[in-house]
Amino acid sequence: MATTKKKNIVLVLFLGLITFGLYFVLRKSDTKKSMLREWTDAIIFAVIAATLIRTFFIEAYTIPTSSMEKSLLVGDFLFVSKVSYGARIPNTPLSFPFAHHTMPFTDDTKSYLEWIKLPYYRLPGFGKIKNNDVVVFNYPMEDFRPVDKQENYIKRCVAIPGDTLQVKESTLYINNKMAEKPLKMQFRYHVVTDGSGFNSKSIQELGITEGGPIETPGEYAMLLTAENAEKIKQFANVKSVEPYIENPKSIDTISMYPHHANFPWNVDNYGPIVIPKEGATVQLTTKNIPLYARLIEVYEHNKLTVKDSTIFINDVVATSYTFKMDYYFMMGDNRHNSADSRFWGFVPIDHIVGKGVFVWLSLDANESNLFKKIRWNRMFSFITNYGVTRSYFLPIGGFIALIWLGLSIYRKRKAAKA
Repeated sequence: MATTKKKNIVLVLFLGLITFGLYFVLRKSDTKKSMLREWTDAIIFAVIAATLIRTFFIEAYTIPTSSMEKSLLVGDFLFVSKVSYGARIPNTPLSFPFAHHTMPFTDDTKSYLEWIKLPYYRLPGFGKIKNNDVVVFNYPMEDFRPVDKQENYIKRCVAIPGDTLQVKESTLYINNKMAEKPLKMQFRYHVVTDGSGFNSKSIQELGITEGGPIETPGEYAMLLTAENAEKIKQFANVKSVEPYIENPKSIDTISMYPHHANFPWNVDNYGPIVIPKEGATVQLTTKNIPLYARLIEVYEHNKLTVKDSTIFINDVVATSYTFKMDYYFMMGDNRHNSADSRFWGFVPIDHIVGKGVFVWLSLDANESNLFKKIRWNRMFSFITNYGVTRSYFLPIGGFIALIWLGLSIYRKRKAAKA
């Protein structure tokens, strides 16, 4: 009898372990539960279920900055699919539920414990990252945090492992071919008027939210889509609308990755570079080592030193290096107002969180009226390579309402029979 009881206890503990505690909540008990116990079990179940869904299936995300305007807007609430590329096993599994890297209502209190640190592992997904996918990833420059606790960013993946990328006079080329352009992509334009200003209502109707007058009277710097640039040209007081394009000779090694004089690039003239691929080997020289140093040392955890024009990796002379991971190049659709891979380099595969798939709510922070604050035309819309689809709020909302109504009727009938 004692042996059987001992086996039952071991079985219960095993089932609880492999289900992350769900078994303890769901298993039946012969004793009637108190109201407090019922509520406690319900809360535990909700927290565990929501944590599992958030970790392995889908997670909510809010667009905080304008780097993806007008494809994605500040105030868009998204669902990010973890299963599209495969969910990562958390590096720091001991953490406070629903918090990212800091505890709620604090600025610097960690929401996680580093007693257990797991290596990178990704579950099988439905597919791989493709060119032009809208991707959420951990900001790779936050070395002071575990990878899964680094800040979340969202950009468009413009180049995948093995691609050759180059930006020439603000035009992006992938493998020597002009890349597909997102429909709502924005650039900075120089707008010259006859000296008069713009009607704020007209600007608001076009959805222009960034830009303003510069030092010269009658001249403006505006972030515009190609469509809005053409519409602005039609204004009676506008003399010219021309895109700002950095001169190729105007180098910016301070801002541009890899921040070295060997790579004299700027925001509109960048590359060419080959995106590193797992298993690919690159020949190392003192000229190109700035481009790969961070990958070798920080992301792939090697000791890298350069002495007297000789490169050492883990104290061994190295003339080549074989990459252990795939890397990606991310850019914002708001090309002249986006901190992206042009500024901080490649994104490793272990930093990839998931794919942006669905906008379920969109709020305009500039509107005070609640009805107008909601961007109804963006609610329940799907994210594509070109922007978002039309709103499916009515059909999806109607479907949810029917399910809710059906469940309510079922519960009432069940209660009446009881």
